[in-house]
Amino acid sequence: MYDKIILALSLEHGFAEQALETAKRLGGAEAEIIAVHVYVPPNASVSTYLDEDLVRKAYEDSERELNARVAGVPGVKSVMLKGHSSRTITEYAAKIGADAIIVGSHKPGLTDYFLGTTAARVVRHAPCAVVVLR
Repeated sequence: MYDKIILALSLEHGFAEQALETAKRLGGAEAEIIAVHVYVPPNASVSTYLDEDLVRKAYEDSERELNARVAGVPGVKSVMLKGHSSRTITEYAAKIGADAIIVGSHKPGLTDYFLGTTAARVVRHAPCAVVVLR
């Protein structure tokens, strides 16, 4: 059904297994599946107080965890991105010509109704189909 699928994985949530299974069902054996994690760097005012080695280590730890989540899963590659979560995911999807994005969503809290969740923003701005997992 879909040839190129992005799995937008937040490493704080436990959607990886469900997202991988969903991607396999939607794409079949020939689909290109790309597991993506967006590392959000500290903003300028915060990064002034952080050691560069600490920031680099946080990025490397995130990359290692992403790779571990998809290790041993044939046909899945991992890609680390930096930036604003929803914007970076939708821009990357457009750049690579993705057919679908699979993104997890948690139960929204009060602030999500005012600010919007990453999943909601991806749904609104994605250039392709979006599957939201709960």
